[in-house]
Amino acid sequence: MIPVASQPTQRIALVIQYLGTHFHGWQWQPKQRTVQEEIETVLKAVLGFPVRIHAAGRTDSGVHAAAQVAHFDAPMMVPAHRWADILNARLPADVLIRASAAVSSTWHARFSALWRRYRYLLYTDPCPNLFVRPYSWHYYHQPLDTDVIQSALDPLVGRHHLAAFHRAGSKRPHSWVDVQVAECSRQGAFVAIEVQASGFLYGMMRLLVGLLVQVGRGLRSPNSFTELWLAQRREEVKYAAPAQGLCLLRVGYPDFPFPPEVWFDNQPAFCFPSLPEFPEVT
Repeated sequence: MIPVASQPTQRIALVIQYLGTHFHGWQWQPKQRTVQEEIETVLKAVLGFPVRIHAAGRTDSGVHAAAQVAHFDAPMMVPAHRWADILNARLPADVLIRASAAVSSTWHARFSALWRRYRYLLYTDPCPNLFVRPYSWHYYHQPLDTDVIQSALDPLVGRHHLAAFHRAGSKRPHSWVDVQVAECSRQGAFVAIEVQASGFLYGMMRLLVGLLVQVGRGLRSPNSFTELWLAQRREEVKYAAPAQGLCLLRVGYPDFPFPPEVWFDNQPAFCFPSLPEFPEVT
């Protein structure tokens, strides 16, 4: 424990990675394991008193983060860059602090953020693979047309009322979202859907992907997809994609103390090399 007297404080920003598989989301919940609880428990053990940590966004149960951002206030007796090592020495194996740095006392991980970016990964090969299963939705039932999915995504860019992709239980008073980027791409058997927005509604990405799969299969046209969310027909959005395919990729700020290599693109892109020619098995 670090001895703490009456010390001036500084605000510390963190870039955090976590594997969401065994977490019940970011935010504290009674009798549930959460990322916030793990980090705050370590901070209390180090400092000797409770410290609240504030994140850029609250990921749901099972969702991963490649570069979540959070902040807390701590005594200045500890150099800001040292907090990453201090925390990593005590955190469990499925949480990692990429870096720590001092920020101004008015900087806020949530309210200073300009955007968040999520990636959803689908694995479409019929043969399952243990090494990608924790990070993707194994969706092999029907081929997915990524060009058609992109056509459905294009009208989402802009400021829209997206109540059709807003799960019940949220305390957010409205469903307006400023979508800046909406992209679908394929690398071999992997299909990635990325959305960047000012903020995300509760359950938005998983509901969005669940409906886009219908578009990619040809069960719904891009026009009907757009008409559905424009008309706010939430009752027609029945299925959410599984949590393990979703990752908070990064968060953007106008004044960020970390270099791009710390926060920009930390989730590896899955791809497999082309197979060599083998003789036919008879």
